[in-house]
Amino acid sequence: MAEAKLDTEVRREQIIDAALTLAAEHGLRRLSVAAVARRVGLVPSGIYRHFKSKDDIIAALLDRVEQRLMANVEAARRENVDPLECLKSVLMRHIRFLREGKVIFIPRTIFSDDVHVGNPERRRHVLRIFTHYMEQLRQIVREGQTQGLLRADMEPQTAAMMFFGIIVPAGIMWHLTDGGFDVTRHALKAWRLFCAAVTVSVDPSSLQ
Repeated sequence: MAEAKLDTEVRREQIIDAALTLAAEHGLRRLSVAAVARRVGLVPSGIYRHFKSKDDIIAALLDRVEQRLMANVEAARRENVDPLECLKSVLMRHIRFLREGKVIFIPRTIFSDDVHVGNPERRRHVLRIFTHYMEQLRQIVREGQTQGLLRADMEPQTAAMMFFGIIVPAGIMWHLTDGGFDVTRHALKAWRLFCAAVTVSVDPSSLQ
């Protein structure tokens, strides 16, 4: 029984991996149970033994997106006490994953109209993911403010959105240029500007 359960979990993970790859390559509009089945090496009926429908697969795909986003933050927190260094670690983890081709599905999946238009439950699912992730970033910013490292006059939400803005456009450009856009160079230059805007060493009047 335990072995059968393990086999089921492994197969589910294979199906989700295949769906993520297809979503990254072609978008969710072209994602189908048949396409996922071909990628995994199953007939479509084999998919239905693990997922009820395409919507069920997409829900699992979104859960995987959230897991990877949260794993990035958790790993950065474990390795860094300094909140600013923690944010930089989150950023560079995203960039590394992007260069390895592992996270292009995140902006493409979360921000695709195919994910949520006409599907209120999926829209709420995406909003929960984004809200959870942004709350983690806001918490790191608040810790930096408490420690006197980050500007106290700054809304944590604003800083979190600025930080997120470094990642998403870079991912889109990297994808559109087939890897030609230098995401590492962009991230490091944008990070310096971000630090200049949010750290206490900068005169707020100079940023107006």
